Amino acid sequence: MISYLALGDSYTIGEQVLLADTFPYLTEQILRRKGYHIAAPEIIAKTGWTTDELTAAIEQTVFQDKYDLVTLLIGVNDQYRGRSPGEFKKEFELLLLKAIRFAGKKNKNVFVLSIPDWGITPYAEGRDEKMIAVQIDAFNGDVKKITLNHRCNFIDITTDQRAQGRNPEMLAPDGLHPSGKEYQKWAEKLSEAFISTHSS
Repeated sequence: MISYLALGDSYTIGEQVLLADTFPYLTEQILRRKGYHIAAPEIIAKTGWTTDELTAAIEQTVFQDKYDLVTLLIGVNDQYRGRSPGEFKKEFELLLLKAIRFAGKKNKNVFVLSIPDWGITPYAEGRDEKMIAVQIDAFNGDVKKITLNHRCNFIDITTDQRAQGRNPEMLAPDGLHPSGKEYQKWAEKLSEAFISTHSS
């Protein structure tokens, strides 16, 4: 039985969508349909969490000895609160090292999703969309570099998310968080990446 641990913030718990429409649960459903025996995901995430807040929550949680699939999606709230890139890089790498440990030190079982760009959503109307995009790109650049340096998997969900960031069908009612349809795209990418790394 494949065990799955999902670490993150509102994008992982699926703010304003049903649990079944979150990307961890959609990933589970896809893998089940493809014949994988996978347990329901264990989710450690909360709306508004920054990297250090996720770390603090992890330290207060009891986990299994190891997981076969670990996802990490964190950083948007660090950007939103104006955290410096240097501070973010340090905190993100600490989290990634924890994720690797949770994966039984099997780096290929850790999948990091890029940070979505909230600046292109209706919620951000009146804000500096270009500045937000530049900062998100900088954070994602660091996320990708650190992830690949540790031989883990990096999945870009931001490019497609930006392309349909104002499409009501891809948004939750708050005009900020993704809908189940957007999460479905993330789940498809994640499940494809998981299958690819475990096919050999």
